[in-house]
Amino acid sequence: MAWNEFSVLSWLRESRQSRKLILLIVFIALLLDNMLLTVVVPIIPSYLYSIKHQKNETEIQTMRPEIAASTVASFKSIFSYYDNSTMDTGSQSDRTRSRDLYHTQTEQMVVNVTNVPSDCPTEDKDLLNENVQVGLLFASKATVQLITNPFIGPMTNRIGYQIPMFAGFCIMFLSTIMFAFSGSYALLFIARSLQGVGSSCSSVAGMGMLASVYTNDEERGNAMGIALGGLAMGVLVGPPFGSVMYEFVGKTAPFLVLAALALLDGAVQLFILQPSRAQPETQKGTPLLTLLRDPYIIIAAGSICFANMAIAMLEPALPIWMMETMCSRKWQLGVAFLPASISYLIGTNIFGVLAHKMGRWLCALLGMIIVGISILCVPFAKNIYGLIVPNFGVGFAIGMVDSSMMPIMGYLVDLRHVSVYGSVYAIADVAFCMGFALGPSAGGAIAKAIGFPWLMTIIGIVDILFAPLCFFLRSPPAKEEKMAILMDHNCPLKTKMYTQNNVQSYPVGDDEESESDE
Repeated sequence: MAWNEFSVLSWLRESRQSRKLILLIVFIALLLDNMLLTVVVPIIPSYLYSIKHQKNETEIQTMRPEIAASTVASFKSIFSYYDNSTMDTGSQSDRTRSRDLYHTQTEQMVVNVTNVPSDCPTEDKDLLNENVQVGLLFASKATVQLITNPFIGPMTNRIGYQIPMFAGFCIMFLSTIMFAFSGSYALLFIARSLQGVGSSCSSVAGMGMLASVYTNDEERGNAMGIALGGLAMGVLVGPPFGSVMYEFVGKTAPFLVLAALALLDGAVQLFILQPSRAQPETQKGTPLLTLLRDPYIIIAAGSICFANMAIAMLEPALPIWMMETMCSRKWQLGVAFLPASISYLIGTNIFGVLAHKMGRWLCALLGMIIVGISILCVPFAKNIYGLIVPNFGVGFAIGMVDSSMMPIMGYLVDLRHVSVYGSVYAIADVAFCMGFALGPSAGGAIAKAIGFPWLMTIIGIVDILFAPLCFFLRSPPAKEEKMAILMDHNCPLKTKMYTQNNVQSYPVGDDEESESDE
């Protein structure tokens, strides 16, 4: 027994130093965060529509029978003031007929109200208004995350990555429980906003942790490709899982399953990361404002923002457009996103490795162009099958951009600033959140004003026009101070410059060749 306890403790002690286990923790955290992010996509539009129309139906059914009953009752008898007597005006058959008339009116009224199923709504005005409501609800998470990120990045420099990571789990668990039992728009809005705080902690701390333990540029790219695979898995599983569970089990079920998985993730973090101890960085990181003034970091962040804005605009607007034009079932609203999710998973895993060889700038440039073209093709779909190819292209291209730009953010900090990664990945997450904040909120309003096809046209053209800026990331120069350090032959560092054909390595010092071969 004592030997088993000793072996478990030694395994835990060794695991705390394992980079692969840290990668697994970040993978699971991103998976659950993005499952919660996307599981609501098919649920919320249909759920809000059903809440509103069930309320209207109940009001009509409770008001009309009272009016009909009072009308029938007022003509059943006449009171005579001559002899103070009451005289019936109709025979038994008349009263039966009037009673039948009352039931017929009531039944006919109920049939008329409930005749239109929620899967195929015809009230266009309600759907247009719901575009804005759903867009604001989806954007609230990204907006709160956008506000929180500038505080989380510097905080990780002071207290380390473990405590913010565990705090992200706690907040996400609370948000999931709120989603499960919320029955009004206001509570759903609060739950979605609360998720933004937890997501900010998990994503900034997770990516910063990976960048700090994977110091080699190629290994870092591979690790972040795997971590983004967790994000892709969450995006992949979320919409179909949510739509199927919502239709066949109910709204509460998918969120309770996610809450149980989140508890498991929290237990793993508690044993491996030991979040009770602060572990600050050994050197002071570059200030956030200094990083924001770096044009190369801004270009990389802009690529992340505009690429993800495309799918962010699709999330609230596409289900409503499908309900309006295709008469889609509830489960189809989530399954429509399945090609994008599968292709994103494929894209992040392929280009996590391939982007390093072909040049990350080129990978991102091609990805932006493919996103734009695919988005422009979405409105031409006539049924759910017509959405397969455009959505597949959107997901695959966003995978190209994300798997290229996330590692290049760490590379730019290594090349041009101090190698402390909390703040730069806060900027990357801000860019991601800006896409998911501006996308749904602006997208809902634009879809209401000029229609869904024009919304897709606008974001498609924006992505294509932004793509050429990725060319400037081809060979970013080092800052003067950093170059002076790199030119010191006693410094065991190596800088890399990305070109279209290959990666050029510049060894520094005589010992570097032997170190790189090990």
